[in-house]
Amino acid sequence: MLNFECDYSEGCHPSILERLAATNMEQTVGYGCDAYCEQARNLIRELCGAPEAAVHFLVGGTQTNKTVIASILRPYQGVVCVETGHIAVHETGAIEATGHKVLTVKGKDGKLTAEDIQRVYDTHYGDVTHEHMVQPGMVYISQSTEVGTVYTLAELEAISATCRRLHLPLFVDGARLGYGLMADNCDVTLEDMARLCDVFYIGATKVGALFGEAVVITDLRLNECFRYMVKQNGGLLAKGRLLGLQYLALLEDGLYMKLARHADEQALRIRRAFEEKGIEMRYPSLSNQQFPVLTQAQFRQLAENYEFSTIEPRADGTTVVRFCTSWATLPENVDRLIDDIRRL
Repeated sequence: MLNFECDYSEGCHPSILERLAATNMEQTVGYGCDAYCEQARNLIRELCGAPEAAVHFLVGGTQTNKTVIASILRPYQGVVCVETGHIAVHETGAIEATGHKVLTVKGKDGKLTAEDIQRVYDTHYGDVTHEHMVQPGMVYISQSTEVGTVYTLAELEAISATCRRLHLPLFVDGARLGYGLMADNCDVTLEDMARLCDVFYIGATKVGALFGEAVVITDLRLNECFRYMVKQNGGLLAKGRLLGLQYLALLEDGLYMKLARHADEQALRIRRAFEEKGIEMRYPSLSNQQFPVLTQAQFRQLAENYEFSTIEPRADGTTVVRFCTSWATLPENVDRLIDDIRRL
């Protein structure tokens, strides 16, 4: 049984294990105050072209989203998010548990638009009773999105301009940032992310690391007392050097982007195989997540040999499923899947 269910099934890239093993018996200070974490912070600042940015290392995506959002919002505010967004669907109400509402809008193909944000703002302040309602206090998007699509530079610039005009901090979930940045249709760079976002993170849990999310804060007003929030939310790892070392291994020689590109290339091979078979693809994704629409017979046939995710059963009996590749996906396993797709 071959697994295409998610992008964090394997442990980590061997270069990380080598780095961790080589430094295993060293004694360092804790909580990310060690030399390795500082080197990693400086490297991230350099890659982002943001020498003044604050960089914090957390462990996982949900923890990071919860910590960042709770640190920004006032008690009466909520976060604007597309209805398929991770914080709205797959985080067990983590944001709501902090006392903040997720203000969802429909969006298109998993993406929020500048017009969506303006509409939420205008709807709120256009109501004479708005002080009785949850106030939009920030905007959350993902790159890549929960359905594999990516924001173009023009889209991100429009969103950023709208957020800054409306004084709404823009936070970008980067759990799959590498896969988004290396997609064929993405013209956004790390420097663009730092220039246009107030906070974003470079996700590593899903892109080659054992665990780790690097939060980059470019609006330093949002950095005040942020480490207090990290600690309160259980994210201040005592053995913090384990995070810094992993980011050094991934970023020093461009390994992070190489691994992400590999996953995207394998996913596109799968996409082309479904398309050549005449099978509908639910979303225009060119990143590492692909969403074919299968008949019941096709679903059963592929499920005999492959693990994949069920996303959306439809009234006509078809089902939207997800095939997800990763940094560790073997081309020969994709070869087998493509052969079986051709036999459907």
